[in-house]
Amino acid sequence: MYTLNLNQMTQQEFLDEYWQKKPVVIRGGFKNFVDPIAADEVAGLAMEEQIESRLVHKKDGQWQAAFGPFESYEHLGNENWSLVVQALDNFSEEAAEMIEAFRFIPHWRLDDLMASFATPGGSVGPHIDNYDVFICQGSGKRRWRVGSRGEHVQFAAHEALLHVEPFDAIIDEELEAGDIVYIPPGFPHEGITLETSMSFSIGFRANSAVSLLSAFADHLIDSEQGAQLLEDPNRQVVSNSGEVSNNDYASIKSQVQNLLDDETSFKKFTGQFLTAAKHELDILIPDEPFELSEVSNLLNSHAIKRLGGLRAFYFEDTVEQGLCYINGSELAFSAEIANGVKLLCDKVMLLPDDLSDWSHNAAFVELATELLNQGYWYLAEAE
Repeated sequence: MYTLNLNQMTQQEFLDEYWQKKPVVIRGGFKNFVDPIAADEVAGLAMEEQIESRLVHKKDGQWQAAFGPFESYEHLGNENWSLVVQALDNFSEEAAEMIEAFRFIPHWRLDDLMASFATPGGSVGPHIDNYDVFICQGSGKRRWRVGSRGEHVQFAAHEALLHVEPFDAIIDEELEAGDIVYIPPGFPHEGITLETSMSFSIGFRANSAVSLLSAFADHLIDSEQGAQLLEDPNRQVVSNSGEVSNNDYASIKSQVQNLLDDETSFKKFTGQFLTAAKHELDILIPDEPFELSEVSNLLNSHAIKRLGGLRAFYFEDTVEQGLCYINGSELAFSAEIANGVKLLCDKVMLLPDDLSDWSHNAAFVELATELLNQGYWYLAEAE
């Protein structure tokens, strides 16, 4: 279990002073930190087809970048290269536990957990991210420089690398195991490895209005909504045929606004959109389907754990009506088990004590059986 040490700040004080406002180094953010996954394991993951990875290095003074899967690394030597693996939380239970320390930020804002292995001199170069990130230093040491938010010129150092021109640092620190640097969106930064090291980045991203509207348009098409044509049976004669009157403009705008104002439709879209998997999931479908009676007994003796990377959310007003969202789909359930469903969405792992009120509830057991058989939750030993 990872406990975030904010150095005498409360979580709310951190949000008030730093979140989306300014970067900060949190010394000893994780006390006695040990890499949750070995460098060799990270390198092995980057050799797999379904895992998103990137290799960054310099050749003859020029930045180079390649996307995995990779076959080997021997040709790179012992310095000046960096390997990045995305969505580590999907594939490593031990690493995914780091995310639990950041549950004071709503989980729908989470992007993923990224791992970086780098040799001395290794870096991905100076750049700007459009998301909030907590970068935890693992084994080894890395120097981090962070500049101020402002007008910074970005350029393509390589077709796969967007860099930023040199900047003055407001943070210039060496990080050791357990130290964390928090960087909000828009602040240029660069990490340079001083000795062979690992680091782990927990990223939080909000979607742009453009991406939301684009996804909403796709949702409307898929659900065959929004096809109604503008109607104007009370049309009056006009003298200026080239004019779009204020009334006509208001009617055109209301076509779109009415779709956004349809609370049921837009909430369904939002729930499905926010729970859609960011990366491919490693689904754990059981060899033999679970039976209802079997699950009722198992909930008394085993923990159930959510699949790494699986997203499960609810809205505070409709969960009591029996609606939640899991992996891009709306799920209806009996309203009587709303509090049990909240537990499933709020916690990655539920122990028998957590489920004592639900293990003999027929509706909850039916839902748990369905989720176990889909491979979205799985049985784990109670700790």
